[in-house]
Amino acid sequence: MTNSRRVLVCGAGGFIGSHLVNRLKSEGAWVRGVDLKYPEFSSTSADDFIKGDLRDPIICRESVDQRFDEVYQLAADMGGAGFVFTGENDADIMHNSALINLNILEACHRRNVKRIFYSSSACMYPEHNQMDPENPNCSEASAYPADPDSEYGWEKLFSERLFLAFGRNYGMEVRVARFHNIFGPEGTWEGGREKAPAAFCRKVAMADDGGVIEMWGDGEQTRSFLYIDECLEGVLRLVRSDWTGPVNIGSDEIVSINRLAMMTAQVAGKVITIEHIPGPLGVRGRNSDNKLIQERLNWRPVAPLIDGITKTYGWIESQVLKQRTPELAATAEAGASVPG
Repeated sequence: MTNSRRVLVCGAGGFIGSHLVNRLKSEGAWVRGVDLKYPEFSSTSADDFIKGDLRDPIICRESVDQRFDEVYQLAADMGGAGFVFTGENDADIMHNSALINLNILEACHRRNVKRIFYSSSACMYPEHNQMDPENPNCSEASAYPADPDSEYGWEKLFSERLFLAFGRNYGMEVRVARFHNIFGPEGTWEGGREKAPAAFCRKVAMADDGGVIEMWGDGEQTRSFLYIDECLEGVLRLVRSDWTGPVNIGSDEIVSINRLAMMTAQVAGKVITIEHIPGPLGVRGRNSDNKLIQERLNWRPVAPLIDGITKTYGWIESQVLKQRTPELAATAEAGASVPG
């Protein structure tokens, strides 16, 4: 399949961005990716890839050296709860992500790029609407009065308004989506920036049957998690519609974090015990409200969470085994060299 669409993906070395490049290439588009890094777990399928820092306006101008049919702005300084909610990374999160958005919008405006997508986050919703884990309010209309629970959320809210202002003032066809916990294979699974599904897949994969895994908090906090393929479907439907958004792109299958951990153990065929420990938590409840996306795009995500966990666990388990294989080989070799 071929088409004449020329597309720029900012953040193409990241989890969502690299999957988006693959999806766009499968449609036959010509794709340029740009990021600080190449994808970690597989080669990029982009036709052209600029390895550069989008905080630098020169890199942005080099990346947007022509008029693209679509630009997807996914680049950001981000991570899971262990990165976002400690407070230790607030300045970097706000400064780096806001600078990227300012630069890329200016570069696109200079090149008369019209259609541009911005990936916001459910973290921009008010904390006071997410205190009840059983009944959080994350409808798009609930965003104001604003009261995000993190600087990450405040930056996302600012950047939403920045993109929408460029749309109003400069005639750009802006599309804005609020992602709810996107997960899947080839995402970060260790190191502190991983999100809950990947973290539990790693912990369960590394645990013995009957073993213990640690969890921050009491585990009764709730979330919803969306598999990467459905995220991409929602993004492309939004971008190619005549509607700006903002709109939630997420699953409405709400689960407790305890349930998420046990579901992962079920997929692995293991019995595990959870040890609850202190740690950064975020809001008590968050779930995607999908009424608006159903109404405006006649679509919403429907895949069961366990299907995505099954695919993700299999991939992360393979990564854990790869990591352990050299260690096991070295241990066996050392043991064989010891005189009996």
